[in-house]
Amino acid sequence: MNPFIVIDDTVEADEGASQLLHNLRDLIQNARQRALRSVDAVQVQTCWEIGRHIVEFEQGGSARAEYGARLLQTLASSLAAEFGRGFDASNLRHMRVFYQSFPIRDALRPELSWTHYRTLLRVENDSARQWYMNEAAGQGWTTRSLERQISTLYYERLLATSDRPAVEREARGNLAVSQTPRDFVRDPVMLEFLGLPGVGRLLEADLERALLDNLQAFLLELGRGFAFVARQYRISSESKDFYIDLVFYNYLLKCFVLFDLKSGELTHQDIGQMDMYVRMMDDLKRAPDDNPTVGIILCADKDASVVRYSILNESEQIFASKYKLVLPSEEELRSELDRERRELANRVKTSSVDLL
Repeated sequence: MNPFIVIDDTVEADEGASQLLHNLRDLIQNARQRALRSVDAVQVQTCWEIGRHIVEFEQGGSARAEYGARLLQTLASSLAAEFGRGFDASNLRHMRVFYQSFPIRDALRPELSWTHYRTLLRVENDSARQWYMNEAAGQGWTTRSLERQISTLYYERLLATSDRPAVEREARGNLAVSQTPRDFVRDPVMLEFLGLPGVGRLLEADLERALLDNLQAFLLELGRGFAFVARQYRISSESKDFYIDLVFYNYLLKCFVLFDLKSGELTHQDIGQMDMYVRMMDDLKRAPDDNPTVGIILCADKDASVVRYSILNESEQIFASKYKLVLPSEEELRSELDRERRELANRVKTSSVDLL
């Protein structure tokens, strides 16, 4: 061997190991995506077949047609008890409509999940529904992207516009990041189908607990008179116990301040429930020299957080004149919720513990 030539085997080994690592990453990522697509395909086919069986049963004669009014509830009472909430009456109704809206199974796009098709069922126009289905499959839209394109009337605006490129550019800005296997294990629809709803509840409970922990610290750090009372504060009527997520007493305002965290969109039931909590606190816990209780509903929705004050009619004047000077604004609370959700999402992404 030429004594003047030095061969560094470690360089070649490092390059080989780097390429091996790259190949293994691709192998694992592709395997996860195939597993996800396989479960999606099986779920879609199963939901379509369930819908077909229900429709064909209902079309089997006048006696069955009359029975159809209570058919779904009857089926759901047995199926949901055995297989979980993924087969309750509401979901069975979706499956029936799914079959009626897409009667040719071979025309379904295998790239789409059951959640995609659930979203497509909201589109009443047949042509629009087919267009959204094909675009979602061809462009690889996530379910969130599909929801946004439907809600912004992408198809209808394309038909009506003379500037199609401008509409398409705007629509591309609505696209969400592609779904990952980590998103898959958090999808409550998929978890219900697999009979694992408890996993979804656990993940959601972890999120809610972290949000409440940081909201509690945020309010105490504001320096506006908040004194912590309790988490999951129990308040009871004659026949039932209720639990309020977070209760403070504000010594500047001399009143209780209640917080209730909801996931998903704000509903009238949520508002009514908080109004009930406020009345019960006033009736059962409020001292003679205390001011009226105020409630705050926090909806940590996946797209946009919502904050709503619950003020009883008889307390509106004192809220406007005194409470608003001390309590955090809806925008302050919404910003804090959004900030904390972003931090939690980043922690999950960088965590060394993988769920799969």
